[in-house]
Amino acid sequence: MEKSFIFLIFLVLTHRSSMQEDDNAYSKIPAGLKIGIGEASYQTEGAWNISNKGESIWDNFVHNVPWKIDDQSNGDTASDSYYKYKDDVKLIKMLGLDYHRLSISWARVLPNGSADSINQEGIQYYHNFIDELLANGIEPIVTIYHWDHPQVLEDMGGWMNESMATWFTEYAEVLYRELGPKVKVFVTINEPQILCFQGYGGTLIAPGRNLGPAGAYTCGHNMLKAHAKAYRLYGEKYRSAQNGKLGIISHCSGFLPETEGETLPSETAYQFRCGWISHAIFVGDYPQLMKSKVAEVSRNEGLSESRLPKFSPEWIRYINGTADFFGLNHYSSYLVSFPTTTIQNDSFMLDDSGVSIRSDPRWEAGSLKRFRIIPEGFGWLLRKIKSEYNNPPVYITENGLPDNGGLQDYQRIKYHYLYLKEVLRAVQRDGCNVQRYTFWSLLDHFEWNSGYRHTFGFINVNMTSPGRERTPKLSFSWLQNVMRTRQLQPPILPPSVNTTTNHQ
Repeated sequence: MEKSFIFLIFLVLTHRSSMQEDDNAYSKIPAGLKIGIGEASYQTEGAWNISNKGESIWDNFVHNVPWKIDDQSNGDTASDSYYKYKDDVKLIKMLGLDYHRLSISWARVLPNGSADSINQEGIQYYHNFIDELLANGIEPIVTIYHWDHPQVLEDMGGWMNESMATWFTEYAEVLYRELGPKVKVFVTINEPQILCFQGYGGTLIAPGRNLGPAGAYTCGHNMLKAHAKAYRLYGEKYRSAQNGKLGIISHCSGFLPETEGETLPSETAYQFRCGWISHAIFVGDYPQLMKSKVAEVSRNEGLSESRLPKFSPEWIRYINGTADFFGLNHYSSYLVSFPTTTIQNDSFMLDDSGVSIRSDPRWEAGSLKRFRIIPEGFGWLLRKIKSEYNNPPVYITENGLPDNGGLQDYQRIKYHYLYLKEVLRAVQRDGCNVQRYTFWSLLDHFEWNSGYRHTFGFINVNMTSPGRERTPKLSFSWLQNVMRTRQLQPPILPPSVNTTTNHQ
C-alpha cells in the first residue's frame, strides 16, 4: 500500500513537472519569429477628403447607406492617424515591436483611380509615415489594398470588371516605384474571401453589391489575376534592385469536426474558405473538391455551366507560385458537419460547400459572438497549411479579439496569451514555418459595419473627443513586458477569467 501511494505521488509530480516543462517550452519567442502590430488605412486615417484625396468605396458606402453601420458612424475622422501618425509610431516603439503593418489608401494616392494622375500630397503622407517608422527602428510592412479602392473604379464595375487587374497593377507599380526602396515586404490584397462574399456577394460591407455567390466568385477570380500581375511585375522590374517579398493575405478560420475523426467536413470547409484563394497560388487552379461541388450545385440549379469561373491553362501557370510567403489572417474557429437538414450558418455563407458551420456556445466569446476563444483551432490551421502547401513561410498578419471598449481588457490579454502560445507550439513542436505574428490592432478604430461598438486596440482612442486622445490599455503593458523579455508569461487575470478554455 505504501509503495503504491509513493508511486502515485511520483506519477503526479512527474505529470506536473512535464506540464511545467511543456508550458516553458512554448513560452520563449524564438529569435527567428518577428512580432508586429497592424492597422488599415480607412479604419484609422480619417482625413477622408483632405489634400486632394478621392472618394473611396467606403466613403461612398458610409455616406449613402449609413444604416448599414451598426452605430451609423463613419471613418471621416476615425482615429485621426493622418495627423497623429508620429504619436502612433512613438507608441509602437514603446511596445518594442519589430514591425508595423500599414495599408495604403488607393484613393489618397490615385484620386481618380488612374496611375496617370498621382496625388503628390497623398504619396508624401506615406513617405513620411514610413520614414518615421524606419527612424524609430520599426520595419514597415505595406498592404497595397485593404478594401478601399476609388469609387470611380467601382462605378466602372470594380472587381466585377476584369480590367480591375490592370488598374490594380498600375497602382501597385506606383507604390513599388515610390515606396519600394524603403519597403521589404508588400502585401497585394487583404482578405479576398471577406470582401468578395460580404461586399460583392452580399451587402454587409462596401460596396454592398449583393450579387450572390456568382458575384463573389467573379470578384475572387479577378483579384487572383490582379495579384498575380502585380507579383510578376515586381519580379520583372523591381525585385533585383529592391529585394523585397510579396504575398496575398487569406482569411482562414479553423474548422473542427462536430464528430471526432470525421475529416471531410473540415476539409471541405477549408477548401471553400481558405483554399479557394490559396490553392491557386501555392498549388495551381482552384481546389478540385471546390470545382466539383460548385459545378454539381450549379447543374442542380439548372445553370448551363458552373458559377465558379474557370482559369485557362495559361492563367493557372501564371498565378501559380506568385507568393513569397503565406499571408494569414486568423481570428476564430468553427465546428463543421454535413447537415441532414438545411440550417443557417452563423458566419458568412458559402452555401455551395454543403457544410454546416457553427460556434460551440460553450466556447468563450468576445463582444462579437462569432469571435470565440478556441486556440486549438489555430493550431489545426497552421498544421493544415504546413501539410497542404509544403510548409511555406507563414506571415500571420492579423490576430485579435473584439470587446466593447475599456482599459482593463483582461480578455484580450487572455486571448493573445493563448493564441501566441499556440503559435509557439506549432513552430517548436510541429515544425510549422511561422516567421511573423501580427497583433491586431494598435488602436481602437472604425470596425467596418460594426462602427465603433467593437474595438480591437491595445490603445483606447476617445472617439467622442476632437483630439482623439490615446490611452494605453492593460494589454499594452502586458505586451510591453512580453516584448521586453521575449518570453510569453501567463497574464495576471481577475478570478473570473481563466487562462484555459472550455473545449468540447
